Amino acid sequence: MTAMDLFGRLLASTGMVRSSAQRSAERLATLLRSLASQRGEASGAVLARRAVGLYGRLDAEGRRRLFEILARDFSPDRQSVLDAAAAYARDGSPASLVHLQHAAEPLRQEVFRRMNMAPGGTATLLGLRVELLEAMKGDPALASVDHDLVHLLSSWFNRGFLELRRIDWNTPAAILEKLIAYEAVHEIRGFPDLKRRLQRDRRCFAFFHPALPDEPLIFVEVALVDELPSQIAPIIALDSEVAEPRRAYCAAFYSITSCQPGLRGISFGNFLIKQVASDMQAELPNLKLFATLSPIPGLRNWIEKNAPGEESRERLEALAAWYLTREWENGQARDSVARFHFGNGARLERLNWQADASPKGLAQSFGMMVNYVYDLRMVERNHEEYVNRRHVVCSGAVEKLARAGEAILPRKPTAPSAPVPG
Repeated sequence: MTAMDLFGRLLASTGMVRSSAQRSAERLATLLRSLASQRGEASGAVLARRAVGLYGRLDAEGRRRLFEILARDFSPDRQSVLDAAAAYARDGSPASLVHLQHAAEPLRQEVFRRMNMAPGGTATLLGLRVELLEAMKGDPALASVDHDLVHLLSSWFNRGFLELRRIDWNTPAAILEKLIAYEAVHEIRGFPDLKRRLQRDRRCFAFFHPALPDEPLIFVEVALVDELPSQIAPIIALDSEVAEPRRAYCAAFYSITSCQPGLRGISFGNFLIKQVASDMQAELPNLKLFATLSPIPGLRNWIEKNAPGEESRERLEALAAWYLTREWENGQARDSVARFHFGNGARLERLNWQADASPKGLAQSFGMMVNYVYDLRMVERNHEEYVNRRHVVCSGAVEKLARAGEAILPRKPTAPSAPVPG
């Protein structure tokens, strides 16, 4: 090893040499400061395009370094916030409130707003958030950056900006290919499979955003059937008979897929289901029941941890009912799919034994699935029961099973009573 190599290592160990990734991140951070302070619209657009381009050329290390800079150097100035808060506390005037709001807003929010103005800026920011979520696993301090980005994305992607489109066989092939790639509940095995899911007794709807016209944000697949479904195989079978939709009794939502990981935590599903149900009811007045055939993704893992034992049907159904209606985590239903539907005002109607015999279905829930019913007259009341009273609205049959599940679960030891003062 040469003396120059040794000298380089010494400088690196003392922090005097910055890596290429660090230099690239700092160069972009300097540009972002200029972008946030730029007043001219034309020059601001040029800087926004440059910023988006530079971000796209950062490697994983460079992006991580950029996130650290955004968290550290693009936060509000503490003293300015304190001074503005003191002024508002003294006079409570609207002008003081505006000044406080301005002082408390992180500079990175303005950076993200300006980047969003560049061609491809929205897609870049969604990709940035995916990278940020990954970086947060090793650095929780980056949560402040994520909070600001989510705050903006929630505004940009609110329901007022979303367009509901029906997907059919005439939809551009580029979008159809994305449905195949994104489907997360029941795999679509190529175009023949997709074509069956888009025939006249099926429906598929998706939300789109004007900034991402060819990118579905979330989509739902619906089967028009004679009765509340109890198995998934007949619905997704390639050779199933195509029925007449105007004779169908039930619209069964059997797959809901969120497509953009950069929008994680920003929910569109509640709007989607209610809008689709309303539209289909207007199109097909013969539909009397709107329900789902849904997986129970966390069930098997929960049972194996909390109530291992003989896997009989009676026992598993009782535990499943208990898990769905009684198991809570951070103030919400523990199961992610149940949490979604209860929050949207659905009623848990029925447990279905051997509803999904696929390897995935068996691994998730011993093959069980459930029906959630959307009674459009009752969704608001059911939502209030769940959110405000922590009560799951369910059928009598499910409630009976849940009570049986309580008897199966091991009793948790109770803390000894405190001694009564004598």
